[in-house]
Amino acid sequence: MPNFCAAPNCTRKSTQSDLAFFRFPRDPARCQKWVENCRRADLEDKTPDQLNKHYRLCAKHFETSMICRTSPYRTVLRDNAIPTIFDLTSHLNNPHSRHRKRIKELSEDEIRTLKQKKIDETSEQEPKHKEINNSNAQNPSAEEGGEEQDEDILPLTLEEKENKEYLKSLFEILILMGKQNIPLDGHEADEIPEGLFTPDNFQALLECRINSGEEVLRKRFETTAVNTLFCSKTQQKQMLEICESCIREETLREVRDSHFFSIITDDVVDIAGEEHLPVLVRFVDEAHNLREEFVGFLPYEADAEILAVKFHTTITEKWGLNMEYCRGQAYIVSSGFSSKMKVVASRLLEKYPQAIYTLCSSCALNMWLAKSVPVMGVSVALGTIEEVCSFFHRSPQLLLELESVISVLFQNNEERGKELKEICHSQWTGRHDAFEILVDLLQALVLCLDGINSDTNVRWNNCIAGRAFVLCSAVTDFDFIVTIVVLKNVLSFTRAFGKNLQGQTSDVFFAASSLTAVLHSLNEVMENIEVYHEFWFEEATNLATKLDIQMKLPGKFRRAQHSNLESQLTSESYYKETLSVPTVEHIIQELKDIFSEQHLKALKCLSLVPSVMGQLKFNTSEEHHADMYRSDLPNPDTLSAELHCWRIKWKHRGKDIELPSTIYEALHLPDIKFFPNVYALLKVLCILPVMKVENERYENGRKRLKAYLRNTLTDQRSSNLALLNINFDIKHDLDLMVDTYIKLYTND
Repeated sequence: MPNFCAAPNCTRKSTQSDLAFFRFPRDPARCQKWVENCRRADLEDKTPDQLNKHYRLCAKHFETSMICRTSPYRTVLRDNAIPTIFDLTSHLNNPHSRHRKRIKELSEDEIRTLKQKKIDETSEQEPKHKEINNSNAQNPSAEEGGEEQDEDILPLTLEEKENKEYLKSLFEILILMGKQNIPLDGHEADEIPEGLFTPDNFQALLECRINSGEEVLRKRFETTAVNTLFCSKTQQKQMLEICESCIREETLREVRDSHFFSIITDDVVDIAGEEHLPVLVRFVDEAHNLREEFVGFLPYEADAEILAVKFHTTITEKWGLNMEYCRGQAYIVSSGFSSKMKVVASRLLEKYPQAIYTLCSSCALNMWLAKSVPVMGVSVALGTIEEVCSFFHRSPQLLLELESVISVLFQNNEERGKELKEICHSQWTGRHDAFEILVDLLQALVLCLDGINSDTNVRWNNCIAGRAFVLCSAVTDFDFIVTIVVLKNVLSFTRAFGKNLQGQTSDVFFAASSLTAVLHSLNEVMENIEVYHEFWFEEATNLATKLDIQMKLPGKFRRAQHSNLESQLTSESYYKETLSVPTVEHIIQELKDIFSEQHLKALKCLSLVPSVMGQLKFNTSEEHHADMYRSDLPNPDTLSAELHCWRIKWKHRGKDIELPSTIYEALHLPDIKFFPNVYALLKVLCILPVMKVENERYENGRKRLKAYLRNTLTDQRSSNLALLNINFDIKHDLDLMVDTYIKLYTND
């Protein structure tokens, strides 16, 4: 969306000019001076926040001394910049024109007041200039050390220019390596024959540029000692940290401009032997697009309380985000990490009550619930399922082998067989009905794995055959069978609910109303757990018999039984106490925690979306639920009247006008600017992690993160290079990187 200049008689806009456009400052006193100089009466009753968000002035209205061009990509104003250049008379040549930006006519008293104000300011500044001149005369070196002096007063020496060009070349190589996912290190140390020097990838690229004729690098190389690294590992690390910080700052600047955001972490990953949490942010940009961007990795801590403190410190102090504007948080973690991330969520909620803890739209509710169950058998089963899926996706031949087995087993139900074949080609372990699919596929998986392991024609190498044997043993364990059958049955109560949460906006809205029924069903299961578990255990036993799997208890339990001769605990009662009861109890509690009162209130506000309004016959009550976001509204006092106008607009629309069905469509309506409170509410609702990103173009952060992790060996991963690779399309400012490095690490 183009920026228009707010100055009277100025028609410039960003799409037609290379001029920089500046926001009105948030500082009340300075903002008032901007408004006074603009002479626009319609801006006087607006708050600094409103002016900062919606109004701009182009660079033509500022003295050149007030503007700093820090790099080819960045133009900024000085902290005390005030616009002083305005055309306040040209409209008089055409008195009949209807100008939107009307100039305020000043009375004689106001003119006298302005003149006196200018005289007072001039008289105040004269003594200051005298003092500065006197002090400079007495101490000429003071002018050089002054922080407010222009950086370009003293020209750079030839040596300083060459050093900058040299550092720029190094940064260019590091950025290239990050974008192309080239690891810093080359050959492993134990692979290099003794006496043979093989440079790492960074050194090799440096030498390549020198040989290509880069003069600056060649001169530096000739003056470097033979036994000295051209660029040490320490220097590489320092420069990479600056690259990472500058690239991240480009995204975070947009987040801050947007005000409101949500924090999302993905599953814990291994970066060169250390566990890290990938962090993404959601926000609505200036073009009203919901974006989800990757902003970096956080070192994972085993202690939940320490992790919570470091998580908060990094986001607020290191990255400079104001958590007061955080409106949502979600954590996608595998089994074992769930409880710790829940502590992080709780600690953030204590400090920032509006940072609602929600589910993430990219993760199916049933899989998220299963991963959070604090039962070791469930964690083991989930790991086995992922390994089986990954095994068959290693090659097309393995999938073809599985398909042929499915065809034989489902001869009497070809439709279901065809459906299962298609599912096998997808990442089915993340689906809402993953456990139903697994139970249907289990016989085919066992027969296929067994066939690969015992193939007499030696079609498979030893690695594949050995892996098939291990996986076949895992899926034919009775403990695994009981676990997946129990999970399938318990999570059947939440399957439709979870599917709706990942559906259209109207599905999400009505899903919030169905939570009570879901909890009621699960509580009924808990009250009659003996009856339900009996059916579940019988299903597991029948499945084991069908697959010729021996029914036996885990070794730990059998050993305990041998030492306690009086124990009367049967296998059925054992699995009831250790699996069914804790699983049902945990899922009930987890649903209550994740769908808090605040979360449900927020989802009720989705009735603002016109298509949802239409389904409710325009009989909605958003104002009651929107109270939690009252402080986020530009004009909270007019909310009720504005909501009424919003409903009337859509209720009495033309017959050929379709109701927008998503928040994305509503935010892009041409007249949304006439409903500032509705726009603010939709913008906040949009960034809740539970809402899906409607336009896949703006969900690249997560996809690129997955691609990086999939394509990069664990020991070659780097948190710095990963950020450069994932955000390869973000503009980078080499001059800023060089200046930052010189300031931080170059000895004066």
